[in-house]
Amino acid sequence: MTPQTTRRSLLRSAGFLTAAAGIAGTVGACAPRDGGSTSSDSGGSAAAEAKKDGTIHAAISYELGTNGYDPMTTSAALTVAVNWHTLEGLTELHPVTHEVYAALATELPKSDSDSVEVALRDGATFHDGSPVTADDVVFSFERVLDPKNASLYASFIDFVEKVEKKDDSTVAISLAHPVSILAERLSVVKIVPKAAVQKDPKAFDAEPVGSGPYTMTDNGASSKKVAFERFEDYNGPQPAKAAKMEWQIIPDASTRTNAMQSKTAQAIDSVPYLSIDQLKGSGTVESPLGFGLLFAMFNNSEDNPFHDVRNRQALLYAIDMDKVIKDGLAGQATAATCFVQKDHPDYKKASTVYSLDLDTAKSLFKETGLTKFRLLATDHDWVKQCTPIIQQSLEAAGVSIEFSEKQSADVYNTIDGKPDSYDVVIAPGDPSVFGTDPDLLMRWWYFTDTWTDTRMHWKGSKGYEEITGLLKKGMSELDADKQKEIWQNTFDALSEEVPLYPLFHRNAPTAWDPETLAGFEPTSLTGLSFVGVGSTK
Repeated sequence: MTPQTTRRSLLRSAGFLTAAAGIAGTVGACAPRDGGSTSSDSGGSAAAEAKKDGTIHAAISYELGTNGYDPMTTSAALTVAVNWHTLEGLTELHPVTHEVYAALATELPKSDSDSVEVALRDGATFHDGSPVTADDVVFSFERVLDPKNASLYASFIDFVEKVEKKDDSTVAISLAHPVSILAERLSVVKIVPKAAVQKDPKAFDAEPVGSGPYTMTDNGASSKKVAFERFEDYNGPQPAKAAKMEWQIIPDASTRTNAMQSKTAQAIDSVPYLSIDQLKGSGTVESPLGFGLLFAMFNNSEDNPFHDVRNRQALLYAIDMDKVIKDGLAGQATAATCFVQKDHPDYKKASTVYSLDLDTAKSLFKETGLTKFRLLATDHDWVKQCTPIIQQSLEAAGVSIEFSEKQSADVYNTIDGKPDSYDVVIAPGDPSVFGTDPDLLMRWWYFTDTWTDTRMHWKGSKGYEEITGLLKKGMSELDADKQKEIWQNTFDALSEEVPLYPLFHRNAPTAWDPETLAGFEPTSLTGLSFVGVGSTK
């Protein structure tokens, strides 16, 4: 499977949907999307001829945020999307197909033992001209694994015990146990130049030096535009197809839509749902269903009413999700019936499914005596279309709501480490930008202290112990069928415990001009990918 393979050709590939469960999660987004396609061009990307000196112009909806670009710490949609194009791991997951491939490694590492040697791509260099060495690989893994750095990615590779230099171009990775999805999981660690990071960590965070096909020339901090140039010395599997890229940072939905209609942008992400038909006249629009979700996160601290699971469940039973999706999102989402979306290869309907049941919601709220609580939400444009309907649903269940909304960064600045600051948070999330296996998706929220302790105050509870135990068990299981069963049992446990739980999984509408973009395919992830894409402009 080549990185340029379209989702349509993937569906024609024999045996695609019967991939082993160990890697099935990484290709889930390639499957057909239930009700997701709203394309105005059934043929997909036109056979445009890219110019070697072409420039890609795009508009992206997410702002830079409070963190920079350092791949050890960043999790913002914009910075992660930029890093897809400028940085590399030993392995990578293609943003559209989710297929794993060897990037800085010469081949995909085996996963049937507790140790593995990885040889580096001959002649690989960083953007500053320095060679990529085994020392850089060891440094990159050690900084992620060092507890002092509090990297969000450490839990994804907690099975890595040690990474050592064997020679200048080979590393040896010692594992706590064999891992069936080793090649996929190693992609979360981007390899960075040790010398540049140690010389000036802040400068690196602002403008990281990578080994990817593009060099970032403007980080967007002041210009509101991220700019790239082709890295001419790149010798890896994903060479840049354009000489330059310019991404306008446009959070405002109408302005972003206008950029597409006026042809100042060849592609935009996060198309407003009500603008899909309008933009069909300017190009192609598709809305693949992905894992990306809107979730309800509860304050599980002992002195908060949502420490009682009955209140958590009551809130979920109270919401008229069909109305939220129909009226708030123009039908461009699917109500959660499991932690993962319905077309995920490891999906199984959860043991507890929350659909509108006012009688149950009222009964549970009456049992606990809860009549009023605080609801804090992010102010993303599509989230703002949902929260009024959610409030109406809750009030119909007999509780009054003290509602507020803030920018995403402000929401977390408000609640982090402050157990008295909130009761319920409604916010979007999409860790599938790092991988789509169920373990990774669950670990993002239910394993790290950032979420379990600092935010939801759930760490140490009986439910926490059960679910983290299941996650550990699943990661050490090599038999694909048994591993899938453990993951599905974890989905069931989460559906009953619900310390944080998806309300729906949403479609990701992307618009693009197939006449001027060669090889473009929309991703079900948050953001835009131009890996393997060229421009006629």
